[in-house]
Amino acid sequence: MEFMLVTSGLLLLILAGDTLVKGAVALSLQLGVPTLVVSVTIVGFGTSAPEMLIAVQSALEGAPGIALGNVVGSNTANVLLVLGVPALLFTLDTSKTDTSRIYLIMIAVSVIFVALAFMGPFYFWHAGILLGLLALMLWDNLKSALNHRNGNTADLAAIEGIRPNMPGWRMVMYIAAGMIGLPLGAQLMIEGAVVIAARFDVSQEIIGLTLVAVGTSLPELATTAVAAMRRQADVALGNVIGSNMFNLLAIMGVTSLLGPLPVSDEFLEIDLWIMLLASILIAPFVFTRMNISRLWGFAFLGLYVAYMILLLGR
Repeated sequence: MEFMLVTSGLLLLILAGDTLVKGAVALSLQLGVPTLVVSVTIVGFGTSAPEMLIAVQSALEGAPGIALGNVVGSNTANVLLVLGVPALLFTLDTSKTDTSRIYLIMIAVSVIFVALAFMGPFYFWHAGILLGLLALMLWDNLKSALNHRNGNTADLAAIEGIRPNMPGWRMVMYIAAGMIGLPLGAQLMIEGAVVIAARFDVSQEIIGLTLVAVGTSLPELATTAVAAMRRQADVALGNVIGSNMFNLLAIMGVTSLLGPLPVSDEFLEIDLWIMLLASILIAPFVFTRMNISRLWGFAFLGLYVAYMILLLGR
């Protein structure tokens, strides 16, 4: 029964997150916002919506380990799994991408988050810092959007499978369906995950880092795979970078308001550093615009499998 709860919740999260992204992206495209800006903000936030609902629900139901494990595990999966799988299928050509600025912001955010974790548990003052940084990031992206209105958005529309001129009623329907489905899916998945952790005597943190993190990263994987197929590396990288920033700033910022959220020794000694190192791994592709080839995809997936083995063995 618990696996049925997790599966049902996961499917509902994926479908609801997808409809939310479609509605939000359609609205942004009608405003003429550039592809990269939409990928980093709207798509990044939309594909992180399952993580947000899972984290909040976990904190409310007394399972904070799942909340933190989901965020840290998702950020690691976003790089090694979400970029690794598409790269195995379609080489990501980054020669025309310009993500260096937002990538540096993501690294700075990751370093700050790790520093705050060492000052944990996460309380209100942690939330104030994270949400303050989120506000600055959103303001910076808003200025970029206003300065580059009417950019090329046709490719993103094709990737998301939507019409740029979608009727207003349909946009509202998509957004509403996403906002209703996400909390329901989160409730089902958390109930199942807590039971699985208790039955198999596995910590909530491990469940969050593995089962929940992989499940909630599937929307990012789907978007990145289609972007790779359509040779849109800027959308793929923008989605991963944006999702990682929202995970740390928005999700942990909001969840910290419901704290305290304890940080286990294993997170401080291993998992946070693996998350940070995974983010650093994509630096060569951002700054030298080297292609993410099938070989690199295989390497990323190999590292992720090794990390999963490490987690399940401790």
